[in-house]
Amino acid sequence: VQLQASGGGLVQAGDSLRLSCKLSGRTFSSYAMGWFRQAPGKGREFVANMNISPNGATPYYADFVKGRFTIFRDNANDTVYLQMNSLKPEDTAVYYCAVDRTSSRHYSPRRIYEYDYWGQGTLVTVSS
Repeated sequence: VQLQASGGGLVQAGDSLRLSCKLSGRTFSSYAMGWFRQAPGKGREFVANMNISPNGATPYYADFVKGRFTIFRDNANDTVYLQMNSLKPEDTAVYYCAVDRTSSRHYSPRRIYEYDYWGQGTLVTVSS
């Protein structure tokens, strides 16, 4: 199982970025996908995820990104995206994508231990 993340970079406050993460080695449509981040000197924290509810994939966001970030998935291309708008300097971090360790779970995992494979991380730097 591999996750390949990309899309990070250096931007100014108020700008936008789109991160992408492609999953291989698992049936993408059967697993919830998540994004986490780790700022310098801090622990890894949950940002967003999207489950696989039979009624349609449902996103879930950390409070600090609600209204600014959007997670969406492209099952045809095994890719999950994180659209980040109105970026702030405090969004500066390495962003990681991850895949749920349990398939076909219609639930939104938010804890690190609920994911078993992680991407390599992509650095987002927001200058003021």
